[in-house]
Amino acid sequence: MTGKRRIRIMVAKPGLDGHDRGARIIARAYRDAGYEVVYTGLHQTPEEIVEAAIQEDVDMIGLSSLAGAHNYLFPRTVELLKEKGADDIVVCGGGIIPDEDIPTLKAAGIREIFTPGTPLDVIVKWVADNVEPRGEY
Repeated sequence: MTGKRRIRIMVAKPGLDGHDRGARIIARAYRDAGYEVVYTGLHQTPEEIVEAAIQEDVDMIGLSSLAGAHNYLFPRTVELLKEKGADDIVVCGGGIIPDEDIPTLKAAGIREIFTPGTPLDVIVKWVADNVEPRGEY
């Protein structure tokens, strides 16, 4: 049987940020919307995230950062995906990210940034409108 598979999303916590409540809430919202979800847990390096994303054959990586290192960790993840030939994996981010950092992050290849207070249904709809499965069944 061929056809599009369900969208697979990796929710990842890069860096030293130890707060994952928001990431878990987002992961659950994605799951409840019918997406397959992989959660990497806390304290992941961009290298670990990219390796896991390739192994898990995900369509999107959702990065969460509350610790202020997003200007390095998010672009580094995109850079590593390009180096590995996996730059068709969509990367978005969320967390405590100042508005003035968002244009730079988007220029680095982060497709969308979600800040605190963004309704879950808006985030889930963004995925439905912007992410396609990269493979077939």
